Amino acid sequence: MSGDQSLPGEEPVPEEADEAAFWETPDIYGAYPRLTEDQIARLAEHGQRRIMAPDDVLIREGERCETFFVVLSGTVAVVEDYGTPEEHVLRVHGPGRFIGELGLLYGQVAFYTAVAREPGEVLVVSLDQLRHLVSQDSTIGDIVLRACLCRRALLVGQGAGFRIIGSRYSPDTRRLREFAVRNRLPHRWIDLETDEEAEELLRRFGVGPAETPLVIWRDTTLLRNPSNAELARLIGLPSLPAGNRHGDVLIVGSGPAGLAAAVYAASEGLSTTVVEAMATGGQAATSSRIENLLGFPSGISGAELAERAVLQADKFGARISLPLEATGLHPKGDDHYVVAFADGSEIAARAVVLAMGARYRRLQVPGIERLEGTSVHYSATVYEAQQCRTDPVAVVGGGNSAGQAVLFLAGYAPKVHLLVRGASLEANMSRYLVDQVERHPRVEVMLHTEVTEVIGQEVLEELDVVDNRTGGHRRLAVRSLFVFTGADPHTEWLAGIIALDSRGFILTGPEAQEACAYPEVWHGRGRSSMTLEASLPGVFAVGDVRSGSVKRVASAAGEGAMAIHFVHRHLGHSAVPGTTGTSAVAGGSDVSPRIRHKESPWFA
Repeated sequence: MSGDQSLPGEEPVPEEADEAAFWETPDIYGAYPRLTEDQIARLAEHGQRRIMAPDDVLIREGERCETFFVVLSGTVAVVEDYGTPEEHVLRVHGPGRFIGELGLLYGQVAFYTAVAREPGEVLVVSLDQLRHLVSQDSTIGDIVLRACLCRRALLVGQGAGFRIIGSRYSPDTRRLREFAVRNRLPHRWIDLETDEEAEELLRRFGVGPAETPLVIWRDTTLLRNPSNAELARLIGLPSLPAGNRHGDVLIVGSGPAGLAAAVYAASEGLSTTVVEAMATGGQAATSSRIENLLGFPSGISGAELAERAVLQADKFGARISLPLEATGLHPKGDDHYVVAFADGSEIAARAVVLAMGARYRRLQVPGIERLEGTSVHYSATVYEAQQCRTDPVAVVGGGNSAGQAVLFLAGYAPKVHLLVRGASLEANMSRYLVDQVERHPRVEVMLHTEVTEVIGQEVLEELDVVDNRTGGHRRLAVRSLFVFTGADPHTEWLAGIIALDSRGFILTGPEAQEACAYPEVWHGRGRSSMTLEASLPGVFAVGDVRSGSVKRVASAAGEGAMAIHFVHRHLGHSAVPGTTGTSAVAGGSDVSPRIRHKESPWFA
């Protein structure tokens, strides 16, 4: 072993571990729980015992995770870059612990190698067997899920996984980094402009700077400027199987509204497909902590909320595919709608739920464009926060997203300036956040303040800000800028197809029907537009993309669930889903809306 790379808060694995007994990595944050004898016995009813010799490989980096291992005796090391000069131990597990992280639940490829370091025995459980067990034992299911979520967060923070090599000035580098960050994929960015390692890697692979950005994994896989879809396939992100492209409900977007719609639609027996252009979880997944969500008194990170919702949708059989960008919508003669995508594919469905959310507006000031993705950010996740441990930062915005980002970043940076153009925080920020922001010793709130210029060539050096009452300017020495200044909807592809308001948000209900460019589509239906229905019958809009919606996670999830009630009504089911009616699924069979097509729950 070539040393150890410990995570913040972890104790390093001692060097003498290579010679004798391996020291076990301490459990932190619940990431490495030890199963009880009773829980192991439950698992043993569904698995097989296997003897392991030293250096037996249980999981290999880059290969799909398909097996759940519980260590019964001996030790197992989790290693990055196994078999290369850069090989190093990430952690070591002893008896009672299990091997795997979030990719195990999703069927993604592994970002590490798990190898036996001391002889012993493991319990081998297939994923199907594990899913069957946790559907009956919520205690084991919750332990496994929480540990896998924590382990993914630790891998992300550690910079394990694949490498992106590219210039900070390259739009494609920024695109790949954003896709990796938003999908919570373990990776490390190597800046072509400043990192000496970049030049060495380019020489090793015989690649010129003009061919960057590159994605390199395990020193065996190299992708030259891959599309987001190519990177997704490399990692094993979910995609739709070939063939069947028809169903009951197509949900476009996978933020809280879209995922809630998926959970309720699939659990009620509707053939459900979810497509996402960027990453599951939407803008909510970039929130460091959501504290005003019902049922989470101590708060929950947006990333964890998203992961739990994705697994819950999968539990009921919803099919999720990303990245798949919608480009068109049109009715089909047999009372279906067809959605077209940028890759040339199409999906037909009897009802469509539009849940694309909205994206934060770019700040339009001189000097900002060249630093976007390096020093200027539109989300505040662990990736960005790790760059702020020694330098002051600034946050622009006066809403809840800005407040959550400020509190999160204040846990890393020595000073956080909150720049708000209005006269108070109370106008757009929840009271609980206002109280925490104003009390935090590392936070300075600057009201009536706007950014006029971003200064710096390779990294942010200063902000020029103006007091919009007096016109007075001042300079702030900060190294990162985080922008949360309102959002624009993802509806460009729907212009001229369904009715939008003056800002591009989707009209629903009576307003939508009144603004419909094709009033004849409603003739003969014997009903008017339902509350969440857009200007085309059977097309619904939920969450941030809907005109007049309340921009809160809870309300978005509520709208997603309510939309499925209206979908049932549109499809001719009873007002209370599941009491009568049929659902046309693949093959045209009649299925009760309460039938669940799949039982692989990670939640009881």
